[in-house]
Amino acid sequence: MATVALHEEIEPLKEMIPIGVINAENLSLLWKKESNAFGWQSYLGDLYGTEHVPDTAAPARAENLAGLPEAYVCVGGADGFRDEDITYAMRLYGADVPTELHVYPGAPHGVALFSHLEVAQRYSADQEDWLRRQLARLG
Repeated sequence: MATVALHEEIEPLKEMIPIGVINAENLSLLWKKESNAFGWQSYLGDLYGTEHVPDTAAPARAENLAGLPEAYVCVGGADGFRDEDITYAMRLYGADVPTELHVYPGAPHGVALFSHLEVAQRYSADQEDWLRRQLARLG
């Protein structure tokens, strides 16, 4: 949404990427090729698979990330989307976008679903902490 807002010249307040699906090509153990295709076809409609998919469809597609709002990116170390999330965070850093990156060693995609695990609790607590800090700064 932040890339859409920037494209439409709307000033978004913050960007939070708690799930790794920022690019249409990557898969994980829990997210299969068929699920990926269904999700992107549902989202993009007739644009799916064409050269006409806008950069705003997925943050990883945007060439220029300058001007995006402060971002929070978190991903599990065993998440199939780990590398693209880290790459995206590094691109945000490179575009001078204030970015907080969290990588949780050994955590799979969807780690928050396993709320009884310490890593899932830390994952959720870190997100809540970031949101609390952002809201406090807004007044």
